[in-house]
Amino acid sequence: MKIRDAADADLPSIVAIYNDAVRTRRSTAQLDPVTVEERRNWIREHSPDRPFWVAEIDDEVAGWLTIKPFIPRCAYQGTVELSVYVSEKFRRRGVARALLQEAIARARSLGVSAMVGLIFAHNEASLKLFEQLGFKRWGLLPGVAQIEGAERDLAILGRRV
Repeated sequence: MKIRDAADADLPSIVAIYNDAVRTRRSTAQLDPVTVEERRNWIREHSPDRPFWVAEIDDEVAGWLTIKPFIPRCAYQGTVELSVYVSEKFRRRGVARALLQEAIARARSLGVSAMVGLIFAHNEASLKLFEQLGFKRWGLLPGVAQIEGAERDLAILGRRV
């Protein structure tokens, strides 16, 4: 597995992985699929200190992770939100773990003091993975998301660097 910066050529794979998450309703509040054209600037919106990485296995994008500002206020500049998605084809092969470990390992060099994951409370696999990597439950927003008529809780997991 190779972790590298995402490139424009990766965008179709990135979008396909994301749209799978949209379909399953397990890991994103986005309810409608997105297109490559709609996400054309997605990668370019990231900077060297707030990167967009892909994990590549056998020349295929197996998953991706973004590090983005948590809240755009000066006092939060060292806090980031992590988002990680893995292709159905490559699940259960340590892709998300490797991407998160890379983010944790490089956090200080990126000027990160705290990392936050916003995870649906029914996404037990993601909650477990984050907790295994040292994230703690910092909060819960009960019923904050409405998905197909069901209220979904949002767990806030955090880790100091």
